[in-house]
Amino acid sequence: MFKRLISKSALAAALSLPMLAMAAAPVIDVYKSEYCGCCAAWVDHLKANGFAPKVTNVANPSDYRERGGIPNELGSCHTAIVQGYAIEGHVPASDIKRLLAEKPKAKGLAVPAMPLGSPGMEGPRKDPYDVLLVQADGKTKVFKHYN
Repeated sequence: MFKRLISKSALAAALSLPMLAMAAAPVIDVYKSEYCGCCAAWVDHLKANGFAPKVTNVANPSDYRERGGIPNELGSCHTAIVQGYAIEGHVPASDIKRLLAEKPKAKGLAVPAMPLGSPGMEGPRKDPYDVLLVQADGKTKVFKHYN
């Protein structure tokens, strides 16, 4: 009987590990248009990299960009919010993780437009692009450059 208790306890612990991992995943609220395929691919990129996306299809994703304090000239096709930061466009998950670890005083990150080769925009061609840190005053600086 003691062996059975240990086995049941071990089984319960093993089964709870995936739930604990899910609970630890940062929740990221994504606002996108319903029929955008590249937005869905970016959401898949987030999931594959340990985020828990909560997706809301909206008529005007730009409304959420404005609410997050991201200037229109940095716009893309979707906006996300994670731990108080706005994420505009096809920002790699690794850069979002770095942002959350460093916690700068900033509005968030942006990848303007939809550069080929960025997460969700994969294909045969890769264009260079910058991930921009949108600072608290609205100015930007390069957070990471991709070739």
